[in-house]
Amino acid sequence: MLQSERSWKKLPISQTFKIAADKNQFAGSHGKNNASKHRQLERLGYTVVPIPLPFGDYCLVTGQMQETIDRRADKLKKADLIADILISVDTKKDLLEVAGNICSGSHARFRDELILAQKMNAKMIILVEEPSIHTIDDVFKWQNPRMHRYNKIKYMHNIGKWQNIPLPKKPPTKGETLAKSMLTCQLKYGCEFQFCSPNETGKKIIDLLHTSDC
Repeated sequence: MLQSERSWKKLPISQTFKIAADKNQFAGSHGKNNASKHRQLERLGYTVVPIPLPFGDYCLVTGQMQETIDRRADKLKKADLIADILISVDTKKDLLEVAGNICSGSHARFRDELILAQKMNAKMIILVEEPSIHTIDDVFKWQNPRMHRYNKIKYMHNIGKWQNIPLPKKPPTKGETLAKSMLTCQLKYGCEFQFCSPNETGKKIIDLLHTSDC
């Protein structure tokens, strides 16, 4: 099925008050970090439903998805929902997390999710919580907060100190490197990067999930 054959129109209001959230969004410290955005969603009138999602962190519970959830019940698996997702929002707490997903050892898992969404003609939007960043153009000028620590350790090693503190094998990702990688991801996998402040993540998720311009 071609993407143009799928409906991206805003769903009837009777189907828009549930948002599916991947179960991992509630696990351990990750769950504590996400509690604020879930409260934001609830204050906006949405019920957050924890279920296993095949890609991304949040999507609308459409009539088709609800039918799958009801039918599969406690046997529900990620694979059951692959064809039910039209738009998915994958949230990142900052650009450091994005750099870890794109420019480190976890790249394969992130890439595989993007490929799966692309194969299913689903729109994947990566929403990054960075108040000072508005577009990928801003990422080119981003200063990785880990760079100062890396340079300090390197300097101390050069003067024979801090030998008990290991220097990372590679320097932290530079803004320019990350921005280029993000642009490549958009071009290659059809995803889209968006940015917001943490206090507006809930509203941004809702706006993105209801977009009709995809």
